[in-house]
Amino acid sequence: MPTPTLSVRPTVAGSRLLSVGGARGENLVPNDDIVGPINSSDEWIRQRTGIKTRARANRETSVKELAVAAATDALGKSGLTGADIGAVIVSTVTHFEQTPSLAALVADAVGATPAAAYDISAACAGYCYGIAQADAMVRAGTAEHVLVIGVEKMSDFIDPTDRSISFLLGDGAGAAVVGPSDTPGIAPTVWGSDGGQAGAIYQTHSWLDYRRAELGEPVPTDTPELAEEVSQITSPTLRQQGPTVFKWVISTMPGVARRAVEAAGLQLSDIDVFIPHQANMRITDQLLKLIDFRDDVVVGRDIADTGNTSAASIPLATERLLREGQAHSGDIALQIGFGAGLVYASQVVVLP
Repeated sequence: MPTPTLSVRPTVAGSRLLSVGGARGENLVPNDDIVGPINSSDEWIRQRTGIKTRARANRETSVKELAVAAATDALGKSGLTGADIGAVIVSTVTHFEQTPSLAALVADAVGATPAAAYDISAACAGYCYGIAQADAMVRAGTAEHVLVIGVEKMSDFIDPTDRSISFLLGDGAGAAVVGPSDTPGIAPTVWGSDGGQAGAIYQTHSWLDYRRAELGEPVPTDTPELAEEVSQITSPTLRQQGPTVFKWVISTMPGVARRAVEAAGLQLSDIDVFIPHQANMRITDQLLKLIDFRDDVVVGRDIADTGNTSAASIPLATERLLREGQAHSGDIALQIGFGAGLVYASQVVVLP
């Protein structure tokens, strides 16, 4: 008896970004409003990070609302509706419900049911991870149009007295619609991880430890991140080993960026726009010095006013460059994300 042959969907030549949308926290919080608890100053924060203000959402605003707002913006710009979306991918570390996925809730809210929907956890590289997966889906015929969202409400995840990372963080969401193209508009992704440096950016303790402490149950004390006494455990927040992260980014990401450009079949001189994760303006400036871009390359610097929004930072920076006319449809952009994990991802895209 002959072995049956499986059928596959027809593939398409390429995929591209059809649109990029964004939503930021309603409030612009200046440095002077947060320096007290960290015994710092506006001047110190500007010099160390390049941040003047950070966008933070109202307490009652949910991460879902931010994601839906960005998705609605992106859909409107694409000329599509939720019914045209075959899959929704959401990258976030601030949706504090294990289930259901935020993606499923967003898909329903924008009228994309019954699209496939799932969340990914790749921190500040999450948007680039999502774009990589959307590109593969579209080219394989798994979904004709994919909605990719990076969203964070980092203000729910900070300790106001922490000097390592909390003062950097903002709230927002960025979204992109990815669809088919006669020519490739998203190049191969260069991505990876280094879990051996997980302690460079970490959560103070797990939600399970927090639950055990709340219930008065024993909490494992051999967890490296549990430096405090069990009685002092509060809601988990973020911490960062700043010098470690800085050295890792500066020593590793220039090579990743060059490999992404090479994977696209291009030269660095072909890149019109550079959109790095909005981690810290000093990191952006150092990357510019170490990667041999053209002198006139346009650079995403949304962090100055919005802060570090983790998975949302690259699409928000992209949305701003396009909206303000600094970048244009058809420009060749290199985007690169890096963060907790440690993880990274980079790809060259044609801007919508």
